[in-house]
This record gives sequence, C-alpha cells and structure tokens, in this order.
Amino acid sequence: MARGDADLPEREAMEFDVVIVGAGPAGLAAAIRIKQLAAEKGEDISVVVLEKGSEVGAHILSGAVIDPIGLNRLIPDWRERGAPLATEVKEDRFLVLGPAGDIRLPNFLMPPLMNNHGNYVGSLGLLVRWLGEQAAELGVEVYPGFSVNEVLYDEAGAVVGVATADMGVGRDGQPKDGFTRGMELKGKYTLFAEGARGSLTKTLIRKFNLARDAEPQKFGIGLKELWEVAPEKHRPGLVQHTFGWPLDMKTGGGSFLYHYGKNLVSVGFVIHLNYENPYLSPYDEFQRFKTHPTIAPVLQGGRRIAYGARALTEGGWQSIPKLVFPGGALVGCAAGFMNVPRIKGSHNAILSGIHAAEAVVAALGEARAHDVLGAYESAVREGDIARDLKRVRNVKPLWSRFGTVIGVGLGGIDMWIRTLLFGWSPLGTLRHRKPDYATLDKARRATSIAYPKPDGVLTFDKLTNVSFSATNHEEDQPVHLVLKEPSIPIAVNLPEYAEPAQRYCPAGVYEVVRNDAGEALFQINAQNCVHCKTCDIKDPSQNITWVCPEGGGGPNYAEM
Repeated sequence: MARGDADLPEREAMEFDVVIVGAGPAGLAAAIRIKQLAAEKGEDISVVVLEKGSEVGAHILSGAVIDPIGLNRLIPDWRERGAPLATEVKEDRFLVLGPAGDIRLPNFLMPPLMNNHGNYVGSLGLLVRWLGEQAAELGVEVYPGFSVNEVLYDEAGAVVGVATADMGVGRDGQPKDGFTRGMELKGKYTLFAEGARGSLTKTLIRKFNLARDAEPQKFGIGLKELWEVAPEKHRPGLVQHTFGWPLDMKTGGGSFLYHYGKNLVSVGFVIHLNYENPYLSPYDEFQRFKTHPTIAPVLQGGRRIAYGARALTEGGWQSIPKLVFPGGALVGCAAGFMNVPRIKGSHNAILSGIHAAEAVVAALGEARAHDVLGAYESAVREGDIARDLKRVRNVKPLWSRFGTVIGVGLGGIDMWIRTLLFGWSPLGTLRHRKPDYATLDKARRATSIAYPKPDGVLTFDKLTNVSFSATNHEEDQPVHLVLKEPSIPIAVNLPEYAEPAQRYCPAGVYEVVRNDAGEALFQINAQNCVHCKTCDIKDPSQNITWVCPEGGGGPNYAEM
C-alpha cells in the first residue's frame, strides 16, 4: 500500500474558526489577540495552532535583541506576568573589523533608529514558550509535533484549512507499523506563520501570484552559538555589532555579541545569501570570525552550550508580497518583516499577528468566511510595520550594489535623510534585481578559500556543533530534502559551481563522495538538517525543495 494510494483510510477532520500554522511570535500573537478580542465581546472563537517542532519554541532561533513594541501592545503587563526578558540594553557598540584590529564607530554617527536602548536582550525561544503558555491559558489549542504538508481548498479555490502529514511512513514511502493518517484541520480563516521560506507559504505565493508586484525576496543565513563565559568577561546589557573581516568588502554580512542572563553571550554571524563566491562557507566564516583578537578574548575560558542556524528574510519593504488571499493570510517572517540594519523582526512579527487577529475577528463578527482579509493588508501597509521598514528600505540594495564600505555608508545617509531631515529620500525605493540563487559566480572564475582546521576549543567542525543543536529525525522516513532532478548536483552544479551545497549548508547535510569506481555521488544526510532552509534558497539550479519531515523532527533549541 503506497503512500497516497486510494486504499489509504480517509483523514479525519476537525473544524475551527481559525487555524494557524506555526507557533512562533506571529502565530502565537495572532492566537492570543483573537482570544482577547473574543473575551471582550463575550464570544467563543475556536483557535488551533499547529507547530512542527517537538515543543513550542523548539525551532525558534534568533539573536536576540527584542524591541518590546509588539509585546507592549499584545500583553501590556508582560513584565508582571513573568515574561523571560530581564536584561535591558545598556550599551551599544558598532565596530568595523580588520584582520588584526577594529575601529569603533561613534554612536552619534548612527541613525537614531539603530539605538537599542529600551530594548531587551534574551532568548526568543524562551519568550515564545512563554507566549505559548499565555495562549493556552486563554483557551487556544496548541499542538506541537505536527508537520503540516498540504493546504486545503474549496471548489472556488479559497483556502479552507490544512492537513497534517501522515505519521509512520518509511523511507521507501510505504506505511510502517504504527502508521497514522494525517488529519484535516479546517477553519473559516487560516493564517500561515511558518517563518522564513515556509514550505506552504511558497505554494501559496505561487498559486495566488502574491509576489507579482514585489521585488524578489532576499535572504541571509544566521548562525549562532550560545556561550557561557567567565564572570569577569560578562557585561549584561552590552550589544555589539560588527561588519568587515573575515568577509571581503563585496560580501554582505556581520556579527553580533549580546550579553545577558547569567554569564550568557549570544555570538552570531549573518551572511547575505546573495554572495558570489561558490567556495564561500558561511559556517566556516563564522568559526573564523571567533578567532579575531577583538572577539576571542570574550569567549576564551568559556564554553559553547548550544548551536543553530536559520534563514532570515532580508528583502524588506519592497519584497513584501501581497499578504492576503481567499481564506487566509501570511503573517510574520513568512511574509518578510525583518528590519535588516536593526537585525530585528520579532517585533514586527508580533504586530502582524495582532493586525491579522483584529481583521479575522472583525470578519467573523460579520459572519464572513473564506474571503479576503483586506483590513489586515491595509493595517500592515499603513501602520507601524510600514513606518519601520520604509525608512530602511534602501539599506540592503545599496549594500548589495556597492559593497560594505560604500554601500553601508550610503545606507546610513539614506536612513538619516528619511528619519530626521526630510522624511523622504531622493533615491526613492531601490530594486533588489536578482534572487539570491542567481548571484553565484561560476567556479572557474572564483577563488577557492582555505579555511583553518577547527581547534575544538574556540572553533568547531560542523557535525560537532550540530550535536549541540539537539537535532534529531526519525531516520526511516522519506527524505525531506527533495531533488527535482537527481542528476543535477553532479552533472551541473559540480562542474559549474563546485557543488556549493557542500559549503552553504551549516549542518553537513550535503556531501559529494566517491564510490569504489571513483565516480562522484551526491549524498544527502537528512538527519543532520537544522531546518535553516538555505538549500531551498541558494541552490543555483533551484533543484532542492525543503519539505516538512515527520512532526517533531529537527533541532530543539533549549534557550536559543
């Protein structure tokens, strides 16, 4: 009996007013706000939230310096309720790194929006767990460990819900002992809060042509380690950002060091995925960064306690697709609300969840269902999210066009002009031009990069670090990294681009190996996958599609 065979039993179905896919900041904010509004009206609105991680927060990874604007609006007394945000930002540092030293940029030169005072340093994963608890207390049904792999439509093409994946399917696609059919969860409205490069969001954008008036979405890869440092090196509330070394001036990216909690330091590195050199390894650039004489002393004597990686949406204002379609909407990073120069998106994710909730409750109050939530689109395009993103809209395209030195400088000037001088910029809104997969040079024109061997103390190999992400997958299941054409990695990507999947993946998922006859083979170690989605974004042949593995699989970021 093959998977998908007509002989399979029918899926059971459950009916809700609202179905939400993804228990991140946006999805949980939407659920909480719906229940708050329902309570104010004395109504009962049923809400279910589906999460592919083994628990709420398991797949959440961020720096994180959190702007509390969204949290203040959603739960004004969050401090009194015990939200896990206790470290206020006390000091901002901006550094340009060279191979042997650094130059500190004076804070007065930075546009005011770059000031982090009033923000909080902490673990977004812990905050999301807390939001999950708040949602459950309000009566939201939150189901972790369920992968959603199908959108359900009615005869008119409107979204009417989603279906969870079958459980207990073997690697060969055949049901195993303990096979369980997926379930249909139907709602009057369905909100998609899958995060960056959501697998269902991709299909919705194509089906409804949501990106027809938007620039290509741009992405970065963010890599992070959580360190416990020596007490004398800990500076609670210190927020430090750098750009420059080890990246060349053509490659966009930078680092963060955030001090918070009890001797904890979040150390991370972001590389824009429009980089050109196919030999570049984001993971190895991150490891090399930690050896810089400005960075290494902070970590020496400490210990790394966790690791993770994820894609970031970096397109900004001009890359936001249409947000609504019959029966549903995109919220949070599924739509792409990150503010690139601030490296912040959780505040806008929460705000988008609030706006979506308010539009949904208004629609339900008018006895509507499965139509377009136009009020949500208007709220995003005309409110705080728009104000936040419009003023930084040219930072990313300027950086991409002119490199770090000139591009960042021009981006700063553009932000100053928009925020303090005129409220507008003579540059207007710049285009991004190419999607990230189209930016790689051919290998024959690129320079190979020799990365130093990890020392096991300050720097680590990929597989060792993956073990610190608590990643786990059921091995006997279909591979969730699907090749449209299996021959392309060796026949096309290897000769043309030196098969960059070996390097852009931060978890050692992809390898080119040789058989006994010396033939090159493309090997996929799917069990290592940390769900960052970089392969789905950067593969130059667009041959890799990331789909949800069996529910509960992937990383488990305890405090990330």
